[in-house]
Amino acid sequence: MEKQSRDKILKMVQMAMLIAISLVLIMLIRFPLFPSAAFLQYDMADVPVLVGTLLFGPLSGLLILLIEAFLQAFLLGGDGWVGFLMHFIASGALVLIAGLFYKKWHSVKGIAVGLIIGSIGATLLMIPLNYIFTVHFYGVPLDAVNQLMLPAIIPFNIIKAGVNSVITAGVYLPLNRYLVRRRKPAVDKQNQL
Repeated sequence: MEKQSRDKILKMVQMAMLIAISLVLIMLIRFPLFPSAAFLQYDMADVPVLVGTLLFGPLSGLLILLIEAFLQAFLLGGDGWVGFLMHFIASGALVLIAGLFYKKWHSVKGIAVGLIIGSIGATLLMIPLNYIFTVHFYGVPLDAVNQLMLPAIIPFNIIKAGVNSVITAGVYLPLNRYLVRRRKPAVDKQNQL
């Protein structure tokens, strides 16, 4: 088997592992942050998705997210197609922004700026998504969404995205250093031949 085929298979296996880790995290770590809005549950599912994004790029990150969000929404007692769309759109913004920043500026600063701007983007997207989907498809009155927006919905989304971004950076940076060290001897051996 040629090296390119092996690398492609390895990448697919690693992406599948990240999806599996995401799903396990959803089942193990899930709790409300605000008693007034217990339906807003924190989970760490985006951490492996973001790690995959930083490892493989924004398009691979979106693919990991697409599969993870679908499985969460339809197999793990998620919120069906509405929850799937809201999750994919908001987390997709975080994944895309973080991935593009890191792709352009392959540095700790690129990771930090991408995750910060991505977290803000995901939070801002959840405002209209809640007005559209929560009101029109979940049947929650507009007044109830308005009353929860500032004290719960916006803070929840920024905290969730922010905490997951910090955990992602904490996991990815040492992982990346390890992977770079692991690849370096192979590159050095090739250069000696």
